[in-house]
Amino acid sequence: MEFMLHSVATPFNLDYTLDCGQVLRWGKRGGWWYGVVDGNVMKIRQSGGKLIYHTYPERLDGMFIEHYFRLDDDLPRILSKINRDEKMAQVIHRFHGLRIVRQKPWECLISYICATYKNIPAIKDILLALSRKFGRGIKFDGNRFYAFPTPHVLAKAGTNELNVCKLGYRSPYVFETARRFACAELDLDSLRNIGYEEAKARLLAQTCGHKLLPGVGEKVADCVLLFSLDHLDAFPVDVWVKRAVLEFYPQYLDPMLLEKASRRKSITSHEYAVINSFGRRYFGEYAGYAQQYLFYYMRERSRER
Repeated sequence: MEFMLHSVATPFNLDYTLDCGQVLRWGKRGGWWYGVVDGNVMKIRQSGGKLIYHTYPERLDGMFIEHYFRLDDDLPRILSKINRDEKMAQVIHRFHGLRIVRQKPWECLISYICATYKNIPAIKDILLALSRKFGRGIKFDGNRFYAFPTPHVLAKAGTNELNVCKLGYRSPYVFETARRFACAELDLDSLRNIGYEEAKARLLAQTCGHKLLPGVGEKVADCVLLFSLDHLDAFPVDVWVKRAVLEFYPQYLDPMLLEKASRRKSITSHEYAVINSFGRRYFGEYAGYAQQYLFYYMRERSRER
């Protein structure tokens, strides 16, 4: 197996980036990370300022690595912009080098539709089942991996076949979304170059009284915008981010909302709107980076207790 080297001239931590919960089809074995990206298996590890990797069946070059891991982001500048208080400084110091990954929009969208009300291990199981049944198999390094299924394949499958993958109530959402993509009713890439508010409105749009993309609510829309469409000002809110904001920034929230939200494990639509608005306003143009650092910090702190 021929490995390629890619020099990293900017702060980057591969382990934090792939372990922080933003990508759902990567796993680590024997010191190497394995994932399937754009139909290719990637085996990669970091040694100081070098990334050592091999891809199959295509040979992906350094430009792909730069693009996928967002090594083109000016991370020192980004972290200086979101480093607005003592707590955030602590979080940044703990996970310095974590970067947002630039995922493929179609896979990111379906992944986060499947992620609704599921923990990370359960989401990974669903996506593996979906890819194993409907994706192209790739044998690599003694294991079998699977490319993510295309919209056309899932649109032909129907909800009964999707149910085999344990999607539950998400099956019709995935089917309808795949059908709309197969018919070219929505081009996600077109949302890159418009403002956050308009892009989110299009993801949440309705037609004839029904959602254009069923299963896409506020959080899924924000995740897709942040993790695949270059809207680094998006601020997805889940239970971990909610806990972080309630604990670290209570002075910025209405006392009544703070009291009610603290008693609830879930997130109401009103709480989502308030916390999302706070995060985007407080952290500014790189709020999405702040969100991911806070998410990872809270999740890891919980694991350590």
